[in-house]
Amino acid sequence: MVAQPDDPPLIAARGLTKHFGDFTAVDGIDVEVRRGEAFGFLGPNGAGKSSTMRMIGCVSPPSGGTLRVLGMDPITHGSQIRGRLGVVPQRDTLDEELTVRENILVYGRYFGLPRSVIRERATELLEFAQLSERADELVEPLSGGMKRRLTIARSLVNEPELLMLDEPTTGLDPQARHALWDRLFRLKRSGVTLVLTTHYMDEAEQLCDRLVVMDGGRIVAEGSPRQLISEHSTREVLELRLATDDHELYEAKVSDLATRVEVLPDRLLLYTDDGDAAAKIVHERGLAPLSTLVRRATLEDVFLHLTGRTLID
Repeated sequence: MVAQPDDPPLIAARGLTKHFGDFTAVDGIDVEVRRGEAFGFLGPNGAGKSSTMRMIGCVSPPSGGTLRVLGMDPITHGSQIRGRLGVVPQRDTLDEELTVRENILVYGRYFGLPRSVIRERATELLEFAQLSERADELVEPLSGGMKRRLTIARSLVNEPELLMLDEPTTGLDPQARHALWDRLFRLKRSGVTLVLTTHYMDEAEQLCDRLVVMDGGRIVAEGSPRQLISEHSTREVLELRLATDDHELYEAKVSDLATRVEVLPDRLLLYTDDGDAAAKIVHERGLAPLSTLVRRATLEDVFLHLTGRTLID
């Protein structure tokens, strides 16, 4: 279904809050997700991403604020909402004693679908997940990437309007991650609305039309990946690795060459619109870095600027 400009959002949160005793996991956030978009929650572990997803998925009640999912209140219409969602949890919950196909068949019965419909959809979903050749094999010996693709295929058996993915590629090798991204791209092109959490910058840039950056339970920035980079970073970044264990000693010597300088344990990051020009001046000053690298700014640079730390913490 193609979204129309006046369509109501599939997810609408205002002042959404989640408390666990004295701990505030989600601190009054506002979120809207439109039909057909891929929306991301970006942030480190403990930022409040998964707590937000659990409230949207109707498995954890909000502590405050308002939340509507598919136009309904998760507190009073949780079962109706869950029937129209697809959920890919952070950890696979496959039955490893069943075959690949049986995992989809059994899961489909939870939605009250006729067996003939489930069988037809299972065949289509296994083809989509590139698992047709493994359909009658047990799940246990499959690779991590195959299990992840099966989990996504299983989550689509009820033809959900909204697919929620919590850290979809955590623990996968690069090849498996890219294979999974390809499947998600195909879903997005087919009109499925995606909502995902991730702490991988490249994943957010690849998959998300729009995202929020969360830190400490709050939203600290919102926009498309390109907008966030444009608003919160320079066009390029010059990375300098120097023959020292204390890169802070060199910060003052290069601070005039960049809009800002970030000091990391193993390198200096100079944020500038012309990395090559800055690198030339660094060498002219006789600083002799072990290596220099000019690269485009990324979402990781945005997060570093907004929160003052890297995402993996």
